[in-house]
Amino acid sequence: MSSDEITIGRDLDAPRETVWRVWTEPQYFARWFGAAPESVDLDVRPGGAWRATVATPAGEMPMRGVYREVVGRERLVWTLDLPQGAMEMTATFADLDGGRTRVVLRQPAPPEEQCAQAEEGAAQLLDAFAKVLASV
Repeated sequence: MSSDEITIGRDLDAPRETVWRVWTEPQYFARWFGAAPESVDLDVRPGGAWRATVATPAGEMPMRGVYREVVGRERLVWTLDLPQGAMEMTATFADLDGGRTRVVLRQPAPPEEQCAQAEEGAAQLLDAFAKVLASV
């Protein structure tokens, strides 16, 4: 991790095409993102919007943003709209030997006192993704 970015990766036991599908299709996205299925809308193209509503202990939290870059089955760049402005996130997908895939998630680092929580959240997201992927 650099001081301005959080980077977390996972090597997954699935081909890149399957990993991409689970990341970008609403029925899978809802499961690993923790969103209500009927709330998920993903327009996975540059300039396309995405939205989902996540249940949290504090209540429902609507989330949304825009896909800024979509390089088929290789790279996604999207925003997460927050009250303080849009945060840009990036996921890259690379082939590994044996039909496996490496996913690397990058996001801007928050203030130092929030870094551990942000890293834990990103790791939990990738863990949830891997769990859903294993069921496909």
